[in-house]
Amino acid sequence: MELICPAGTPSSLRTAVDAGADAVYCGFRNETNARNFPGLNFSPEELAEGVTYAHRRGAKVLVAINTFPRAGAIGLWHQAVDDAVKAGAAALILCDIGLMAYTAEHYPGTRLHVSVQAAAANVDAIRFYVERFNAKRVVLPRVLSVPEIAAITRGTACEVEVFVFGGLCVMAEGRCSLSSYATGLSPNMNGVCSPASHVAYEEQHGTITSRLGGFTINKFGSGEPAAYPTLCKGRFRTDLSTGYIFEDPVSLDAATLLPGLRDAGVTALKIEGRQRSRAYIENVVRSFREALSALDEGRPIPAGMLRPLSEGQSNTLGAYRKTWR
Repeated sequence: MELICPAGTPSSLRTAVDAGADAVYCGFRNETNARNFPGLNFSPEELAEGVTYAHRRGAKVLVAINTFPRAGAIGLWHQAVDDAVKAGAAALILCDIGLMAYTAEHYPGTRLHVSVQAAAANVDAIRFYVERFNAKRVVLPRVLSVPEIAAITRGTACEVEVFVFGGLCVMAEGRCSLSSYATGLSPNMNGVCSPASHVAYEEQHGTITSRLGGFTINKFGSGEPAAYPTLCKGRFRTDLSTGYIFEDPVSLDAATLLPGLRDAGVTALKIEGRQRSRAYIENVVRSFREALSALDEGRPIPAGMLRPLSEGQSNTLGAYRKTWR
């Protein structure tokens, strides 16, 4: 199984490649990708340099153009496709049907991957992308169990990529409107979920309050683990209780499920975290490279090694085991 690793900056790309990534995914420094945060992402020139660096070390670069174009601004997304192909990207990760059509028509030799933002979670949806746009791989949403993934790989010739580590989202990918409601900026179109410019913290009497777009998201004591303030990971008061109503601040870690994912026919394993540090990238990539080596050699796969790098210092198997449904 290929190890697909995040790169939010050129230096992170080099770190991921040096740590053992088979492929690195990244995006441009604009709203065409879903991690459109200040200080992150690539210019066309930096992408070309990154592709050269990766190729010299036997790795590939995948470019995520994984937001939905705004009406009247399609040229920005077309330019992103053009620039990615020119830079030598091994594949484009797309979610918008119109953009897939543009790519298939203008660059029929370019490998197309269906982004998780497309939320293609069944055989019929995946077959549409394969037959209409010659998609070679689909990144599955984080809502499926291992048996459900196995059923998909049996029902389609398309390669399957799944997330194995990093942040989780309780919403269907590509369909969330919570951040848009709170801040006016859409993660699906502007590429910004809970933008830092709309986040505020206030400390009073030993208690820290976090807010997003004026909405109180959480209150926590000094030293208490807390998530970045997103609406889906806030603590709220209801008639029944006060707590994390939608989702706990916790990270996915599916390292112990690698044997099952391999047997299910998974082609590639994806690590989330383009907004994370180089230290995060290096540690997570090296840990999963070691886990894959252990899998190949029949050794036990270490568990819990990455908990210190996880959100809230906690891990979950998420939907893979369906324990929360």
